[in-house]
Amino acid sequence: MKSRLIICVLAVGALAQTPVAVAGGGGGAASSGPPAAAPTVTSNSGGAGFGLPPAPVSTNAHPTVAGSRAKIVNGVAYAPSWAPVQVKRAIWAGNRIRRKPYIWGGGHGSFTSSGYDCSGSVSYVLHAAGLLRTPFNSVDFFGWGEHGLGRWITVYTNSGHAFVEIAGIRLDTSSEGELQPLPGTWRGSGPRWRRLLADTRAFQPRHSVGY
Repeated sequence: MKSRLIICVLAVGALAQTPVAVAGGGGGAASSGPPAAAPTVTSNSGGAGFGLPPAPVSTNAHPTVAGSRAKIVNGVAYAPSWAPVQVKRAIWAGNRIRRKPYIWGGGHGSFTSSGYDCSGSVSYVLHAAGLLRTPFNSVDFFGWGEHGLGRWITVYTNSGHAFVEIAGIRLDTSSEGELQPLPGTWRGSGPRWRRLLADTRAFQPRHSVGY
């Protein structure tokens, strides 16, 4: 029994010192030392603790800008790369209707319309984000979500008007508060991307939980 035990110990020791082949680079040559340390990889997933936020991938249909704030370029809104996908979808939906004319009641019978009024356009982008099932009028929005400012999306409403601010820009059928239109803004009335309104005291702010 003792001789067998000694043989087993010697065999294990021999295996521990057997050279190990390392794939790649050396054409299958053996290496007697420890394997090289794996390269450090910086994750680009944007998750907490996993490196940097994702780099923006911008297309004509889904324009994107790096950071946490949207940007208006020639009337087109660029969604921030750090924003949740629901926020990006709302912004890209706003781009789809940004040349539509103002039509009273537009967007209420159906989300698809030849034109939109104030609450119809707000309803359209919220629906695209998955935050609204049926079109609302401005009074309906008093019961949407919760009172107060949202982290990304805030609907401002009163008995006669509604608009939405998304990631630092505003979708509104009214040019209230603008000294002059932004460059590239489509002519005429209707839903347009605009600068934030400085004075919102006449409106009640509403937001969806988490956004």
